[in-house]
Amino acid sequence: MAPKGFDVRVENQLVRFISKTPVDQDAVVAQLGGTATGGVVIKVLEVPRATIVIDADGKIVVHGTQRVETARAAAKEFLLQMGLDDTGLTTELGPMVASFDFEETIAVESVIGELGAGDAQYDARLGCSIIEDSRHGITMHVWPNGRCIATGAHSPKMVAMAAVYWKGQFDESGYFVQRI
Repeated sequence: MAPKGFDVRVENQLVRFISKTPVDQDAVVAQLGGTATGGVVIKVLEVPRATIVIDADGKIVVHGTQRVETARAAAKEFLLQMGLDDTGLTTELGPMVASFDFEETIAVESVIGELGAGDAQYDARLGCSIIEDSRHGITMHVWPNGRCIATGAHSPKMVAMAAVYWKGQFDESGYFVQRI
């Protein structure tokens, strides 16, 4: 029997845009009231809801969106507010945060050490196990209720593949708690 598929939800997709002309950080502060901090300038957009970060090279990083199309709309809106041209805007995809649910109770305190395709440790402060998954190139936070958050992912399909893999590993190792 084939393993059950997982409903992976992208919670946040980091996207960087490069315009033909680099964005001037000082102009963002002066024109839009951006906040300069730690070598970047931050501007929060209301519509579409996103946080714009301008790096030292004048590149636009959009944070807080779930879809690339929304991030692109935010970058274009930002450039429009700055009075800059949005033609020729190039896109670079960064890591995403995604979530899924094993829909089973997991003995997360036992999910520790070397697990074949990753190393795991229990984080008592968060109440979850953290798995550095070297096979899929992600970090998974796994809670006792079966809820998982994957960080560092580059594709929801890769997160789904990791979910199927780790479900099999947890089954084999007896980490799922049997309910009576």
